Amino acid sequence: MARAITLIRSDALSDVAEYAYAATAPADARLVFLAGSCPLEEDGSTAAVGDYAGQAAKCVANMRVALAAAGATLEDVVSTRVLVASTRQQDLVTAWQVVRDAFGDHDVPSTLMGVTVLGYHDQLVEVEGVAAVIDD
Repeated sequence: MARAITLIRSDALSDVAEYAYAATAPADARLVFLAGSCPLEEDGSTAAVGDYAGQAAKCVANMRVALAAAGATLEDVVSTRVLVASTRQQDLVTAWQVVRDAFGDHDVPSTLMGVTVLGYHDQLVEVEGVAAVIDD
């Protein structure tokens, strides 16, 4: 399958950010809007209770499953938003590092946000995303 995503960087912006500043998808791409990927096990229980990195990893694993169901992979993701239930910057960074590492060289534009609470019992992390694919 041909990749639809073009990641955009700018020499006029800081290179400290660990992601591209923008991304594009061609007009003929099929967009995939992902619900927030939560750290839930198949039985509905929350995985990795109290563990920001563990929950981020489960979110990415669940995102991979949702993407596959839509005929896509992480390499088709255009952008992400990582939500972390914490007021501590280090907790946000811990979750972000897991997500960033999962995406590897496909460093899509992303927003990292601290929030007061997330929807499931003991949930600390959620990862939203949009993907674009060109069907063969």
